[in-house]
Amino acid sequence: MSLTAVGAVALAFALEAAFAEPPARIHPVAWFGRAIAPLDREWANPQAVGVLVALVLPLAAGLLVGSLVALAGRIDPLLAAAVAGLALFATTSLRMLLGEARAVVAATDSDLDAARERLQSLAGRDASDLSTGELRSAAVESAAENLADGLVAPLLAFALGAVVSLPVAAGAAAWVKGANTLDSMLGYRSKPVGTASARLDDAVMWLPARLSASLVALAGLDFGALARAREHADAPPSPNSGWPMATLAAVLGVRLAKPGVYDLPLGAEFPTVAESQRGVRVVGAAGVLSYALAAGVVAWS
Repeated sequence: MSLTAVGAVALAFALEAAFAEPPARIHPVAWFGRAIAPLDREWANPQAVGVLVALVLPLAAGLLVGSLVALAGRIDPLLAAAVAGLALFATTSLRMLLGEARAVVAATDSDLDAARERLQSLAGRDASDLSTGELRSAAVESAAENLADGLVAPLLAFALGAVVSLPVAAGAAAWVKGANTLDSMLGYRSKPVGTASARLDDAVMWLPARLSASLVALAGLDFGALARAREHADAPPSPNSGWPMATLAAVLGVRLAKPGVYDLPLGAEFPTVAESQRGVRVVGAAGVLSYALAAGVVAWS
């Protein structure tokens, strides 16, 4: 089973390198998002509905994906590996993240309006009043945070699930992606129905966020970055996102901040274009390391 699981990780990596993302019209995460959208409304008992949603929807996604892999395994182990690899590819994202971050950084050097508009694909914040440095900060922060959410978390779930079986591995990755998608759509203070989803995501992301920070330090060849980041990691409201963001700020020796929300002063100034570009490269290297780590874990299992 370990060889088929390694093959699934390798297939997901190859598809990521070749295509970045499945087309939106056939992207399973987009389908999942469309299923969630009608739930974003007023409810008589939003907390109870929210708990039910958080428990049922990610589990349903995981069971569906795991069942498809198990069914494929009855036909042929290689088919199971292919289905699991496709599922893992659908739950992860790296190349598109890096491309969007690079585009925002590049635009800050020539067209601030374009940079502000492009940032919306990375960060859910009002960019209309952000300065050049704040825009670059937002791009770098988002790259680090989304490394944990969009790549390390599903890869880690897959690797841990592979200890049990290939269907469990693929199902675990889908479950984690479902929990994260719920949080991204409903997990806001203004939406009581999303409270349970936000708490679930906090729990799910505890380990991936800290692992992502370690991978960022390793990719940046700065093994003291974690120690320097520790005292700032709890500055953001999220109990997790501060870890990869503060660690990347420490690697770059820059300040990262979201005005009025948090400040990560691991340097005196916001990142320059060159520093921001290096930050994106570090995140990319950390992403490749995460694939290698996942493959190593499943091979060992």
